[in-house]
Amino acid sequence: MPDVYSSTTAPNPQTSCLVVPSSAMEKVRFGIKVVQVLLSFVAFILEETVLRCFSCLALYFFEFVSCTAFLFTLLLLILLTTTLQRRVGISCWPKLDFVYTAVIAVLFLISSVAFASNHGGSTVEKSAVAFGFLASLMFLLDIGLFWKNNGFPFSGNGKHGSGGGGVAAGTQASPEAAKLNTPTSGGE
Repeated sequence: MPDVYSSTTAPNPQTSCLVVPSSAMEKVRFGIKVVQVLLSFVAFILEETVLRCFSCLALYFFEFVSCTAFLFTLLLLILLTTTLQRRVGISCWPKLDFVYTAVIAVLFLISSVAFASNHGGSTVEKSAVAFGFLASLMFLLDIGLFWKNNGFPFSGNGKHGSGGGGVAAGTQASPEAAKLNTPTSGGE
């Protein structure tokens, strides 16, 4: 007996939860973000295994930056590579990504330098500093790649839109297709 019912829908490859490459994330930058998450996590774990601190302030600052970089980069990576970015309500993802990455790169570099200059000399501390510098390098590489591919997100001539929802510079606004407020003869 032949099948009476056949499948009525075709599979849609766009229903995948992970969307790479997308308008917000290229494949190369996705790989760099994954490496940033991993290096930040390793730096944080190594820092947490330090038993005694020579200068605790530098250690605590490095702990804060590495933990923040790990958690927020993971969150940003999830948001930029899934369909969640459309549900969050943020329209300026390129600017957010650029500013976040630049701030974390600077903070990671400062905290790594501070921890490198004020640690007790143990192997764990040296390893944590090394992973901190590697993570800083990856954040700086990400900024450079972003700038190379997309331009500076705050300039009017970048490759990204303004994200403000207005008319792009140098273009004319088209007239309305249908008038919304037409006068009525009812005297309302």
